[in-house]
Amino acid sequence: MVGKRICRGITSKGERCLAAPLRDSDFCTFHDPEHNEAVASGRKLGGQRRRSEGALAAAYDFDGLNSVMELRRLLEIATLDTLNLGNSIARNRALMSAVLAGAKLLEAGELEERLADVEAALGQRSVRKGR
Repeated sequence: MVGKRICRGITSKGERCLAAPLRDSDFCTFHDPEHNEAVASGRKLGGQRRRSEGALAAAYDFDGLNSVMELRRLLEIATLDTLNLGNSIARNRALMSAVLAGAKLLEAGELEERLADVEAALGQRSVRKGR
């Protein structure tokens, strides 16, 4: 039985890298000296991407996708960007999709409000019964 090949590189913690090596090398992509430039470039782009994401989130006042309000905000951003495009069939399809998504978000928001009202009413009932 043939043993599994592992990279001969050493991690920043001083331990042996357990990644699979490249086909014609004893090292994985990250430890192979022939790939140093590509790895460094990838790390640089990754850092730029993280900074860019933060700047975009601040510019668009976008916090995530954790609530109906945050979903609405992203839909507004996408719709405004789409409206700025030239008139085309693809643009019109995107706008129709935005309308459908907006309708679903409105429905979800209304259901959230109604549920909160029902829970508030039931909460008041249980307080009255507790007397």
